[in-house]
Amino acid sequence: MIATQSAEATRIGKEILQKDGNAVDAAVAAALALGVSEPQASGLGGQTMMLIGDRDGVLAIDGSSRSPSLAHADAISKQDRSLGYRATTVPSTPATLKYVHKHYGKLKWRDVVRPSAELAEQGYAITELQASLQKRELDNFKKVPSQSGFKYFLKDGKPYKVGDIFRQPDLARCLKAIATKGVREFYQGSIAKQIDADMRANNGLVHYDDLVLTPWPIERKPVRAYFNGVRVYSMPPAGAGRTLVFALNMLKHFPKDYQIDNEKHLYHIMVQVIRKAFLDRDDRPHDPHFFAQHSSQSKMLNDKYAHECIKEIVENIDHRLLPVVDSEWETPGETTHLSVIDRHGLSVSLTQSIERVYGSKAAAEGLGFLYNNYMYDYEYEQPDHPYYVRPNRSPWATVAPTLLFNKKEPWMALGSPGSERIASTLLLFIYRVIVMKQPIDQAMRAPRIHCSLGGKVSLEAGRFSKEVLSYFKKQGYKLDKREDYAFLLGCVQAVIRRQSGEGFQAVADVRRDGTAM
Repeated sequence: MIATQSAEATRIGKEILQKDGNAVDAAVAAALALGVSEPQASGLGGQTMMLIGDRDGVLAIDGSSRSPSLAHADAISKQDRSLGYRATTVPSTPATLKYVHKHYGKLKWRDVVRPSAELAEQGYAITELQASLQKRELDNFKKVPSQSGFKYFLKDGKPYKVGDIFRQPDLARCLKAIATKGVREFYQGSIAKQIDADMRANNGLVHYDDLVLTPWPIERKPVRAYFNGVRVYSMPPAGAGRTLVFALNMLKHFPKDYQIDNEKHLYHIMVQVIRKAFLDRDDRPHDPHFFAQHSSQSKMLNDKYAHECIKEIVENIDHRLLPVVDSEWETPGETTHLSVIDRHGLSVSLTQSIERVYGSKAAAEGLGFLYNNYMYDYEYEQPDHPYYVRPNRSPWATVAPTLLFNKKEPWMALGSPGSERIASTLLLFIYRVIVMKQPIDQAMRAPRIHCSLGGKVSLEAGRFSKEVLSYFKKQGYKLDKREDYAFLLGCVQAVIRRQSGEGFQAVADVRRDGTAM
């Protein structure tokens, strides 16, 4: 079974499974299809991370992109960090998907890639969400001097209407070349040369030598927690799985004799746990590619430390807030996620992104995909910071693709988009399913809440009682009231392999356009 944020991508993943492809084949095909039918969130110009697991073990695939060789703080203005050609890191998604397919897939590469090329050629119907996002981002598209993204992703200078068929012939040709000639064509062949020419013509920093030297992704050991009898595996640095694991470990040590009085009390505890997890990640940033001697993530993964933290939270919950701080990492970034488990139990949880909605708003001329704007996710002021901008460095990431195991059996693959809201979205979902024993559809639809480092509580305000809203306001939090089933607050795609019989269950979050099949 597979769940993605696009009906077309889900269909393609399902068809790959029906052709006896395994979960990796389906995930790769669906990931490429998401770049076609959900271009606001991911594509060939971005980066991809995932977990792959079965009863023999779990591994994390770190498909981080890299800053260009010419990247340094003085070369990139504040506007360059989010818009235009200088905002992009070297795309790693094609290399990552090819690597996992080569090592863990079953079908031929061309058979996995071609469905996405056909989708780009034939087109798909624009959704209500996409039409609204195009309208929202229209002015940003116009700010890119070449207006390349404007040309590719808008219709006659205006947002597409809901139901309009969107075809991408240049992207179709690009995907066909990758299908027949392999990803080397993207990094060393004609596609690489087109990217280089496009970048040079528009004062971009990604050049041919950056593409040629793009590394394969790195296999890493996932971070993990043991929560209420379930093993939880998530993405290690440069991903943000340790934030989720730390929060789960705090809740695991919740005092058994502590009484939660009411709904507002429960949500306040959750908000404090979320903030504490983010405070520690912000205070202990860790880049696995550099400064290995300062591998400070270990404290966040320590059970004893988690026990101390939750004890402090519950003892002071009614009269003392965690310190209010500002953080540059509170970003509105955008992402996509898919989850798939095959009949043999092979499980994939995959998150990929071009960073913000429609990335840098600049598109590769003649190739039809958007460049990412991951240059936004580096530190530009403190040279001793692990994510200070330097050549060939990975950006700070908030993704947390996650796998859950019941005993030694793969049970659930899940994940979410939403930038810094990813960890809180997954935490609430896992807590509702495992502790509150809610069915996964009920846990997915339940009201969402998130708290930033600055003390801003974002929540689906119409779905919370007036008492809860008033309580947080009195406690000194800043309320960020969002619509019901808010786009901002994540989008869970989860697949469960039943443990008490054959078959699957899955959810594709109603907050986006996804489906499960």
